[in-house]
Amino acid sequence: MPASLPSGPGSPRDVPPAPGEFPVDPATLPEPIRDELLAPDPVAIDTASRELRDGVNRCPKCGSTEIRQRAGTDKLVCLYCRHEWTAARVEEAFGLGEGIGELKGTQIASGAQNIAADAASLRTYHCAGCGADVVVNTETAMTARCHWCRHVLGVNEQIDNGAVPDAVLPFHIKKDDAVARIRQFVGKRRMFALKAFKEEFAPENVLGVYLPYMVVDANASADVAGFGEVETRRYTRGEGKDQKTYYDADVYRVQRHVDFTVDDLTLESSAKRGNLDTQANTHNVINAILPFDTKNAVKWNASYLVGYTSEKRDRDVEHLHPRLEDQLLSIARAQVQASVRRYGRGVRWEQERLDVHGTRWVAMYLPVWLYSYHQPGRGGGMLHYIAVNGRTGETMGSVPVQQWKLVTAALAVGTFVEALALWFIGR
Repeated sequence: MPASLPSGPGSPRDVPPAPGEFPVDPATLPEPIRDELLAPDPVAIDTASRELRDGVNRCPKCGSTEIRQRAGTDKLVCLYCRHEWTAARVEEAFGLGEGIGELKGTQIASGAQNIAADAASLRTYHCAGCGADVVVNTETAMTARCHWCRHVLGVNEQIDNGAVPDAVLPFHIKKDDAVARIRQFVGKRRMFALKAFKEEFAPENVLGVYLPYMVVDANASADVAGFGEVETRRYTRGEGKDQKTYYDADVYRVQRHVDFTVDDLTLESSAKRGNLDTQANTHNVINAILPFDTKNAVKWNASYLVGYTSEKRDRDVEHLHPRLEDQLLSIARAQVQASVRRYGRGVRWEQERLDVHGTRWVAMYLPVWLYSYHQPGRGGGMLHYIAVNGRTGETMGSVPVQQWKLVTAALAVGTFVEALALWFIGR
């Protein structure tokens, strides 16, 4: 007689499920779960640069690997034969600017694929010049020189650790220009700046950094509902200090529907840069130097990174979906704003629904000049940044201030305003 099967909690199941027990009918599940189960798998867009996969970036004219970006332009220049060329724009090369209104489901470019949890940062490349093995640490660099023949190797193959994006937007603003802009920005704020900051301020230490972003196209629609008020009468009651102003208004139920598309919405794909904890850092200044002309981004080529540092993305598409939906809802509210201007007292939106019909995700490096200063204090202090958009020169930053100077200035202004008011009353 066969032994009886264990039947206690946690026992293995050795018999198939009864008919109808599994799988679960998606129609019986709550809407968000049902939609997720029935959604099609993401569509992959192959943006790999096959001509660069061996790690050696060669001049198309002479074959040299001594390649640099021509400062202030999108061009690459060979330092041996002086030949110049520009990598193809990524939108034109892969049709990424087309069909936004027809997007369905999720489309993810090669460089935006999910990061493998066990992917290593150290990549070994076999030098095509002499055969030596060269190691590149993608945490801190995307190019390296062969220590034997001096060939320049770049990490161009889209690897599974998130280090290689689909596109790069080259620097246009040169370092000297960035230094001058940072010096001017601080110069206007020196009066209240912290003494230690003024003594240690050295804008020459600014670094050119390629920051990782996801650039998203979206096809969406939204429904919003709430109450709008149209003022019909305004009047006052009471006397002296007890006088109060009242108003009467007609209240209307307001509903709006909007279909819209978004082209090249930029989202930080680094958890560090996306952390906008204003008690510990001033990362929000980087958002203040947007936008970037992402339409001019070119196909990935590590030669554009020579002389600059870069940060690696650590967020996948699924992590960024909540942020995308927040941004899309904000855009939807702005889209309907023109149609509710007749409600003079405004509209209070109480219900919102967003439907994202389709998205397309592209990983991109965007250029920023960064100057940082750490202000000691409780809880680790505050990390201040001054950022310069590497394409437009737009500058924004945070300068640590002497609090007592601000208080003194505020009191002086308050005293002046009070004296001015008394003078007018006296007249």
